[in-house]
Amino acid sequence: MAVWALVQDGFWAGVAAVGFAMLFSVPRRDLPGAFLTGAVGHSARALLLQWGVSLEGATLVGAAVVGVLGNVLAQRLHKPTFVFTVPGVIPMVPGVFAFQTMMGILRVTTAAAGEGSGVLVDAGINAIHTALLLGALALGISIPRLLFRHPRPVV
Repeated sequence: MAVWALVQDGFWAGVAAVGFAMLFSVPRRDLPGAFLTGAVGHSARALLLQWGVSLEGATLVGAAVVGVLGNVLAQRLHKPTFVFTVPGVIPMVPGVFAFQTMMGILRVTTAAAGEGSGVLVDAGINAIHTALLLGALALGISIPRLLFRHPRPVV
């Protein structure tokens, strides 16, 4: 992946993170932090994918980057960590796999007698990918908090 493509990927992920931060009523002065976590985390994931790391592993590392960066921003700006981490991981949510899972389950109801099992297997595989990716996101943003306990609360 060219550097320019990586920069564009990070920029649009940051824009998506800001959009979700606004949806979650994050204060305007904290939107640059949400942009930064979304852009850097998604860029880290994209770079790892380019290097051949699995989607689940790259997502775990990208979410961990968001978690570390979110914790640093929260400490420096005296804000709750989730103000930066939740919008930062939203661009990495596996919407395509979740959609394909639901569509596969719906297709099972209309499939012919011999086709139902294959469609159900595909839906199950997509459901497993979805669960693994969501678990990687949750674990990734939690890792920094579990490893580096702060002696005093942020807020």
